[in-house]
Parts: sequence; structure tokens; C-alpha cells
Amino acid sequence: MEDYIKTIKSLSEKTRIRILALLHQARDACVSEIVDALQESQYNVSRHLKVLQNAGLVVGSKKGRWIYYQLNENQAHFKKMLLNAVKEISSEILKEDMERLQNRLAKRVNSQCIRGKTDYYNESYQ
Repeated sequence: MEDYIKTIKSLSEKTRIRILALLHQARDACVSEIVDALQESQYNVSRHLKVLQNAGLVVGSKKGRWIYYQLNENQAHFKKMLLNAVKEISSEILKEDMERLQNRLAKRVNSQCIRGKTDYYNESYQ
């Protein structure tokens, strides 16, 4: 029962649902790509990713010096149903997040996340 409660609680925050929706679209993304898409701080995104990982909804895999996050496809039917529910959120609601993510993913070099200041922070400091 505790696992169900932890999973449901992990979905009780808007930023976490936005992250899951982005990962449905991108298949995988590094923290800086998610930061740009959501226009949130790196600390905030990392904290929310940890909650989603602890709930078993997201997994990270290290490739080189980057950790790429993706939806956890190897899970119980209950969690798959919850992820499918998030997938059904209207793309209009998350349209700007999705557009920012696509722009950020297009900047990958050799299919890898790039390092440096994100667009979000570049805009913030201008």
C-alpha cells in the first residue's frame, strides 16, 4: 500500500507532471534540457526528478558525463496506468514546454546534451 501512496503523492505537484509529460515526448532528456523546457531552476528540476525516481516513475541512465532521464517502462500495471493518464493531458496545456524542449533537443551535439548556460538563464541575465 505504501508504494501506491508514494506514487500518487509524487504526482501531486505541477512541475512533476510537466516533467513526465516532457519525457513522454522526448523519450530521454538531461537535467539542463528539462530546465530550459520548464524555465525552472536546476535545483528545482533535480529535486522533482529525485521524487519521481523514488516513486519508480522515472529512471536515469548515465551516458558519458550526463545522466539522461526517461520514463520507467519496467513497472507494475498501476504505474503504467498513471503515466498513461499524464500522457493524455492536452498538448495545448503544455504546448510552450514542448516547444522549448524541442528547441533545446535540437541543440544536441552527436545526440548528446550540451554543456553550458541554458537558454532560460541566458534570457534571465540579459
